[in-house]
Amino acid sequence: MHGFRSSPQSAKSQLFERVMTARGQAHLLMSPALPASPQKAIELCLSLTKNTPKEDLCIVGSSLGGYYATYLAETLDCRAVCINPSIYAARDLATQLEVRTQYHSDEPFEFKASYIKELADLFIPTLTKPERFLLLAGMQDELLEWQEMQARYHGAKQIIAPDQDHAFSGFEHYLPTVLDFIFS
Repeated sequence: MHGFRSSPQSAKSQLFERVMTARGQAHLLMSPALPASPQKAIELCLSLTKNTPKEDLCIVGSSLGGYYATYLAETLDCRAVCINPSIYAARDLATQLEVRTQYHSDEPFEFKASYIKELADLFIPTLTKPERFLLLAGMQDELLEWQEMQARYHGAKQIIAPDQDHAFSGFEHYLPTVLDFIFS
C-alpha cells in the first residue's frame, strides 16, 4: 500500500510488481490506488482481502500505507511489512489540509479535515503480536522519526537502515528479506 499522495506508480510498487511478475506470482499481488479518505482506503483493502485466509495474507505498506498495514494486520490477524511507517498519522498529516496533486500524476488530491479524525480512529495503541511485523526504518528519513518506528514495533523483526531516506530509495537491496518474510 502506497503512502500519502502516492500511488501504485511509486518506485517501490513498480519494483515489487516487476519482481512478483518475474517470480510468476503477479497474481498474488494487489496494489490498489487508495482514496484520500482513510476510512474509504481501509474499506477498499478489507473488500480486496475478504476472501484471503489470514495465514496467506501479508500486507506491505509504506509511510501512510504502513499505518494502514498496521491497522489491517491487527484487525485481520495477518502479517505486515511496514516501510518507514507513519506512527502518528493524525498528528503528522494535520498540516496537509489543502488541495494538492498526487505525486505521480496531475490528478487533484484533497485531504479534508474530517480525514484527521478518520486517521485517529485507526490508531492501534499496542501491537498484540509484534512478531507478525517486519519493520524497515530508514535513519535518513526526512519526514518521520525512525526512533518512533523502532519503539512502536518493539518485538517485531526490524531492519534499521542507516543510509535510507523516507522513500527507502535502496528498497531493491531489502526486497529478498521482504519476500522471505512474506513467503515464510
